[in-house]
Amino acid sequence: MNELPRTQALRCFITVAREGTVSRAASVLNLTQPAVSLQLKGLEECTGLQLFNRTPGGFTLTEAGAALLPLAHKAVSASSDFKATAEALKEAERGTLRVGTILDPEFTRLGPFVRKLASAERQTEVFLHHGVSDDVLAQIGRGELDVGYYVDATPPEQLAHHAFAERTIEGGRYQLAPLLSYDYRIIAPIAWSEKVMGKGWAELALLPWLATPTHSGHRRLLDDIFRPLGALPKRVAFTDQEEAMIDFVESGICLSLARDSVLAPRLARPHNFVIADKVKLTCDLSFACLAARRHEAAIAHAFATAREVWDIKPAIAGAGPARTRKVAKNA
Repeated sequence: MNELPRTQALRCFITVAREGTVSRAASVLNLTQPAVSLQLKGLEECTGLQLFNRTPGGFTLTEAGAALLPLAHKAVSASSDFKATAEALKEAERGTLRVGTILDPEFTRLGPFVRKLASAERQTEVFLHHGVSDDVLAQIGRGELDVGYYVDATPPEQLAHHAFAERTIEGGRYQLAPLLSYDYRIIAPIAWSEKVMGKGWAELALLPWLATPTHSGHRRLLDDIFRPLGALPKRVAFTDQEEAMIDFVESGICLSLARDSVLAPRLARPHNFVIADKVKLTCDLSFACLAARRHEAAIAHAFATAREVWDIKPAIAGAGPARTRKVAKNA
């Protein structure tokens, strides 16, 4: 015998021995009777042994068949274990990634990011969880997410270049890879032009503002500015939708932050808001993970993919990687 028997032939051998006839074995195996007979013939030729006695009442095992039957069971079981283990290893290699998303998918380039992960040689199954910035970071810290997007004011020391850094935020140590630098503008009802044009943060703090969710980047960014000035501004309305923020402002009741990309379509047509000319917030959209997990294969692959999607160039000696900068239009 030059080759090991095929698993299908061994399955036919085991099933015929159990069922006693080729017809019943064929039904169990969902094969035709000729196919089962052919497998048995091939197995007997391969071993050089007669495995069954053929009688009018059915098939009975020969002495040789009875001796080989337990080994056939082991061989089929080993084959099944081999296949199951290979599938499990393949799935582990494919990997999964839990991603916390914020803002709108176009702004974060979420579609290209997910497509590259799914189509790469090291395929990754991505699970998306949409939320607000601080909640995403907290979930990363608790191990409920692997990576996610995070918005924060650009640290002054990083304004000149695009730096990858570890930062301690709310007691957790995180690896942050800034992807995009952009500005939040302050918008006000058009009738309030004299109240906001030429004014600084201290004067704007005296006006009513729009409230956003407690753990949103909007709320944190403004609170970090106003708290050192002595008091948080009065909030007179609430929304968690950026488009609705502009609607609230145009209704004439409050001020709000607004991203350039959200403002741009409104600025192209008649509008009832003005943009404060003396203040703005420069922010980073960053890709984040727990610092302690940054070298895990799936997370390192996700960071590399994010840098590729955002065309973040490798660092040059003495400088950080190239920074993507979003410039406001008509501002």
